[in-house]
Amino acid sequence: MTNWRAVFVGFLLATVFGIVGLVLPGIGQLAAGLIGGFVAGYMAGGGLGSGLWHGLLAGSLGGIIGGLLIGVAVGLAGLALGPAGGAISGAAGLGIFAFAVV
Repeated sequence: MTNWRAVFVGFLLATVFGIVGLVLPGIGQLAAGLIGGFVAGYMAGGGLGSGLWHGLLAGSLGGIIGGLLIGVAVGLAGLALGPAGGAISGAAGLGIFAFAVV
């Protein structure tokens, strides 16, 4: 059974460390993902498989929410170009979100 508290705490830690990790691009985000995944797995307990599952869920939650935020930002940015720009960037935003979910 999934421990959603562990997943949420892992996601929050990965997000916070990812923001702090912007000082070292690439390495900071990699460390943030690893730390968030390890914490989610450790909090969930139950062995290696359970830890891997919870770390995976924490990371994928971050990817889905990040894709949603980027998609919304692209969609809103196109509104500055008028109705046609809004329609084009709205479709692009939906595509970005769909790609992040897949």
